[in-house]
Amino acid sequence: MTRHFGKWVSKQQIGSSELKTALSELKNGIFEAGLGGYLYKKRIRFKGKGKSGSGRTIICYKKGSRAIFIHGFAKNEKDNLSTKELLALKEFSKTLVLLTEKQIVTAVKNGDFKEVSK
Repeated sequence: MTRHFGKWVSKQQIGSSELKTALSELKNGIFEAGLGGYLYKKRIRFKGKGKSGSGRTIICYKKGSRAIFIHGFAKNEKDNLSTKELLALKEFSKTLVLLTEKQIVTAVKNGDFKEVSK
């Protein structure tokens, strides 16, 4: 996950089990929307709430390669991404899918990315 997304997760008190479930479902083709440009919208449950009223995550996912949580928002904050936000996230995802494994490791060491706890 990106540093930005990690801060949102902490604020919303989302556990790593919810993140792992979301990734597993995404890898199995279960998601709310394919947004193009390797982006997927996936619902995520907040502590003590159901998925429908909780949060939405945006995940950069390249099948067989990697999945990176890049953005999150609560359903009660907004219904969807703006066109401007979507375009910016698509540009960001283009960069993310081109990163080498060495660059990912460096980003984790630098604190730019954080692995979902196992």
